[in-house]
Amino acid sequence: MNTQPIDTPPHHPTPTRSDRNGLAAAAMVLGVIGWLTSIVFIGGLLGVIGLILGATALRKASRTGTGRGMSITGLVTSSLAIVVSILVAVFMTWYANKTQQCYDPGSFRQYRQCVQQQFSS
Repeated sequence: MNTQPIDTPPHHPTPTRSDRNGLAAAAMVLGVIGWLTSIVFIGGLLGVIGLILGATALRKASRTGTGRGMSITGLVTSSLAIVVSILVAVFMTWYANKTQQCYDPGSFRQYRQCVQQQFSS
């Protein structure tokens, strides 16, 4: 007969409302929304707010032990939102500079022809 005790996993109680990290959830939501809207520049602003909330939530998670995954997700997605917004701004500036001679067309056809000429030369 086996007399060794059976190892049972420790009981992890369900977190109560006061144990949850609301900052982590907010950072994650802002990061995801910021990432999805980053091509229209709104995402960059949401990304900055999400980055601040994510860093704060990560510090809180190190003290309380809850919300670490959501905090990291918020930090990563917020960072991506900022990077994509910056890349879109750089591209838009480059495109506007490259096609600045085409901004007074009489029609869309003339604008398209002007843009084609600017990129082919």
